[in-house]
Amino acid sequence: MAFTLDKVVPWGRSYAEYVSMFSLTEADLGRYILGCGDGPAGFNAELTQRGGHIVSVDPVYMFDVEQIKSRIAETYETVMAQTLENQRDFIWDVIPSIEALGEIRMTAMDTFLADFELGKQQGRYLAGELPALPFEDRQFDMALSSHFLFLYSAHLSAEFHLQAVQEMLRVAREVRIFPLLALDRVLSPYLSMVCEEFASRGFDVQIVKVDYEFQRGGNQMLVIKPQ
Repeated sequence: MAFTLDKVVPWGRSYAEYVSMFSLTEADLGRYILGCGDGPAGFNAELTQRGGHIVSVDPVYMFDVEQIKSRIAETYETVMAQTLENQRDFIWDVIPSIEALGEIRMTAMDTFLADFELGKQQGRYLAGELPALPFEDRQFDMALSSHFLFLYSAHLSAEFHLQAVQEMLRVAREVRIFPLLALDRVLSPYLSMVCEEFASRGFDVQIVKVDYEFQRGGNQMLVIKPQ
């Protein structure tokens, strides 16, 4: 049985995972970053502690800490059970076991939860969602989409993907999306369409191999920026 989810769920990755997933260099980490659909990831909190500049936008940020914690608890059992059932679809090296996965994810999400109220007051966590972002044109140097676009191809339409990428390119000078696989570990049916559309508009569109690979075969990101 393939990995399936009936809706987009709050499930956060760590700072180290973001760095690997998006091949973020020290120079990249010094840029003004927008995280689109970050959910309860630990990246914003840790990058801020390291002196970086980032805003994360996600609809889950309309809720308070206890409500988000409750959503995470509900999600945790579902995702862990699905991962256990489909464990052959994952590479167990950096993350060596199901138990380690649970610890890594919960540590990242606890980091987020501890930072959420302060981050919200500072404007680092904003309630909002693609494909309409509450930002000015070119407000950010880089926009990142982790485990949302392409991954949820069964839930989000081709038109949604086009509008979402277009909006990210409106507010940021560069867009990076990871992974390029859908939940069933097959390349998203929308990938070629998105690449062709934005290449035809004169953007530099590249599929780049990254060091990170947990979902088997999921070791590529899409990078789109002006020529």
